[in-house]
Amino acid sequence: MGGDETGHVTGTADKDYNIIWFTEACLSNALRLETYIADAEKAGDRELAAFFQRAQATSRKGAEEGKALLAKRLSA
Repeated sequence: MGGDETGHVTGTADKDYNIIWFTEACLSNALRLETYIADAEKAGDRELAAFFQRAQATSRKGAEEGKALLAKRLSA
């Protein structure tokens, strides 16, 4: 299957699927980073913990934007 699936196979248009995938990836990343933050804090590495916290905030922001965009498009 190439990059030309336009919803014929999945029933979901690529643009909608892409938003769903992006949102899920951001949420999954935010969850994974929680573990990395805890590991860094346990090791006493505040610099690394802060780095992962910033990354987690960015992932959360991406997820929120993705959810809002998806809700807007699916309600239209």
